[in-house]
Amino acid sequence: MGQPKKQSSPRKTGLRRSHLRLALARRVNGKSPVKATTTRKETGKKVAK
Repeated sequence: MGQPKKQSSPRKTGLRRSHLRLALARRVNGKSPVKATTTRKETGKKVAK
């Protein structure tokens, strides 16, 4: 999935639309056998030590 676009003014809260992408990814993960990545904690991505 592509990364979300920013809306015009960068300094206001809630402008980055990643929360929409997250909601979609979680909905997809509920049904689809192909899993979309959500957050690093949820997906279980390895952290470099």
